[in-house]
Amino acid sequence: MQASITQSAFGHLPDGRAATLFTLTNPNGLLLKITDFGGIITEIHTPDRHGALADITLGFDTLAPYVKESPYFGALIGRYGNRLRDGRFTLDGQVVQLPANDGTHHLHGGEQGYHRVLWRAIPFQEGDSVGLTLIYRSRDGEQGYPGTLDVTVVYELTAGDELVVTFDAVTDKATPVNLTQHAYFNLAGQGDILGHLLRIDADAYTPIDSTLIPTGELAPVAGTAFDFRTPHPIGERIGIEDEQLRHGSGYDHNFVLNKPAPRAMTLAARAHEPVSGRVLELFTEEPGVQFYSGNFLDGSLTGKGQAYGYRSGFCLEPQHFPDSPNQSAFPNTILRPGEEYATVSRYKFSVEK
Repeated sequence: MQASITQSAFGHLPDGRAATLFTLTNPNGLLLKITDFGGIITEIHTPDRHGALADITLGFDTLAPYVKESPYFGALIGRYGNRLRDGRFTLDGQVVQLPANDGTHHLHGGEQGYHRVLWRAIPFQEGDSVGLTLIYRSRDGEQGYPGTLDVTVVYELTAGDELVVTFDAVTDKATPVNLTQHAYFNLAGQGDILGHLLRIDADAYTPIDSTLIPTGELAPVAGTAFDFRTPHPIGERIGIEDEQLRHGSGYDHNFVLNKPAPRAMTLAARAHEPVSGRVLELFTEEPGVQFYSGNFLDGSLTGKGQAYGYRSGFCLEPQHFPDSPNQSAFPNTILRPGEEYATVSRYKFSVEK
């Protein structure tokens, strides 16, 4: 089989603009579908230990549900992924107020974040790799953010069964930037994700308050339900009496990845679904990964022939830490003119026999 990339119509936005769906296939038959609306990954098809393909990501068949209301299924997230307390931060002595779209807080770039914009898409093929370059100019003042940010995201599906996601951005004013990918995975292709074995290479995590904002502490995972340094089923400890699990309604926390050096590309997390044998490994240059166990899915959303029930998908979002502009001890997320925001994450798909 040869690598290929094709495109087809994917409906129209309320203002009449057309969205396009791109289908990427590698020589081993892995198939990935991405739309230029929100840079959304709508499907990922990978084989189980018997070679049977299944779609392992949550999403919809059509454009309309993504436009209307979606829990960020498969989307690119920006300008700032995760939460900012009260939608407010101080930058160079000036208070910046962003719109609140998560209670009193600002989440994932706002209601009209990058998950709801139409990106300029350029497909490419280089040997056995196929990909899509997405480009967007985020104007000064968009969703309250200072500065015009020029963003480029590259999705590349390789012959080595990896999805490589590259983020680049430059700005003309100082602004916070924290870009990520928000795919929901279910390596079984159906049911819940509680039996997935998960390992996260993190000695610490960032505890949250009752509104899901980090307290500023870096807490050790040792002896807690957050210790995934060796593989544990996602559901093994998710129901125990624990203040942090109660705050998150399960896992919805940033893990502080172990790094030999800043920006080192390391294996952040590994998920294994024992019945199918499917394995997902996330490698990233980012200092953190948000692990979310699908706690707010309730069966009300239906896509691709199934209702997405409670904990039917999990997210591993490579990122800088939530609320960093308000947390001086967290890694810097302020991008300034003359600097380049650049980060790479790799999702490797395989099978454990």
